[in-house]
This record gives sequence, structure tokens and C-alpha cells, in this order.
Amino acid sequence: MLKKIALAALLAAGSSVAMADPDVGCGVGSQVWAGQKGIVPKILAGTTNGIFTNQLLGITFGTLGCGKGGTVTAQVVTFTNENSEALARDMAVGQGESLNVLAELMNIKATDKAHFFAVTKANFSDIYSVDNQNSLQVLTSIQQVMAKDAVLKAYV
Repeated sequence: MLKKIALAALLAAGSSVAMADPDVGCGVGSQVWAGQKGIVPKILAGTTNGIFTNQLLGITFGTLGCGKGGTVTAQVVTFTNENSEALARDMAVGQGESLNVLAELMNIKATDKAHFFAVTKANFSDIYSVDNQNSLQVLTSIQQVMAKDAVLKAYV
């Protein structure tokens, strides 16, 4: 535990000018996995930020990649974990509040949302395959589906 606190203090001291990741916000996880692309580093960053619960301090003091007085965006991973059943239902029918919120969190433009909804519905069996047993696997599948789509690959 002492090592974790020391790591957090070290990261806080050296990261006051860094920018928060738009998907996972600011915190220790955002600093540890900064600059890495793909869904896995973002999930790890979001999970680490959640475990350390350090965003409040970062926002208050302008450290850990949090701009002083700035806002922290919602976390795709947290949302997916907390709303997995509703999200699966919405994807299966190609519409719904949970799917709309996911699109917002993923910064899908309003003009592309209907397409995002249609693509996730059409690929529902791939996204929620038997092999995908947790949110990390589901999010990875969503990203893979988006990467194959001409419109949605811009969001990956």
C-alpha cells in the first residue's frame, strides 16, 4: 500500500501540465498509460483511475493530468460495466438510452450515431459472442467492429 501511495505522489508531482485523456479522464492510470493507443490501455487507465480514486485530488490541485477547474469526462469502461445488460439490450435492437450514452462517451458525432447504432445491431453476435464474457472483451469487439467500418473507423 505504501508503494502505491508513493507512486501516486511521484506521478502527481511530475504531471501538473499533462492533459487528461478524453476517454478516461485524469488520474494515475491516465499518467501510467499515457500515449498508448487502443482500448486495452484505456481500460487499464480507467480501471486504475477508479481504484486509486484520485481524480478529485487531481481536479482540486491541478495534478495527475487534471486541469485546475477542468471537467473529467465519463469513463467508457465504468459505464459499460455498470450498464452491461441495458447496453446489450439496446445493441440488440439498435437503439436506446444506454447505446446513445455509449455513443456520447465514445465521442460519436450526432450525424454518425444512427450509423453506429445500425452497425452495433448488425454485429451484435460478434460483439456479444460466447467468448466475450466481460466488459473488456465487449469493448474490444466494439472497437474491432468500428475499425472495419468506413465511417466509424475514424473513432477508433
